[in-house]
Amino acid sequence: MSRMPSLSSPFLLGFDEIERALDRVAKAASDGYPPYNIERVASEGNTPDRLRITLAVAGFTREQLEITLEENQLLIRGRQTEDKTRHYLHRGIAARQFQRSFLLAEGMEVLGADLANGLLSIDLVRPEAERIVRRINILARD
Repeated sequence: MSRMPSLSSPFLLGFDEIERALDRVAKAASDGYPPYNIERVASEGNTPDRLRITLAVAGFTREQLEITLEENQLLIRGRQTEDKTRHYLHRGIAARQFQRSFLLAEGMEVLGADLANGLLSIDLVRPEAERIVRRINILARD
């Protein structure tokens, strides 16, 4: 199925990368594991508002989790291995792997990550951008 370009207006110049990012996000959104929340954390003092991504990663240790930032893509991976020494009478909790990615806007920064009570929290911030106004000179050619 082909999607009609939504950013094809002649007034939107140079937004090709956003169009590709939307396609990438639509493909990655199909897997529901692990479940996650995204919340806005109010500013404290003179720090700006933050975003917090929280993933439910019960059963994973810190060593089994990996967080990387490549260009503007935040990638969280979890890898569990089978414990061959155990003999299960019933196995309802499978050792599994996952990969969850989030596409971050330009300028977003990862402040840090925390693992507590089976929840992996990643804090993000977007520093306030300075407003730049530039005058463009017009050349007169007769």
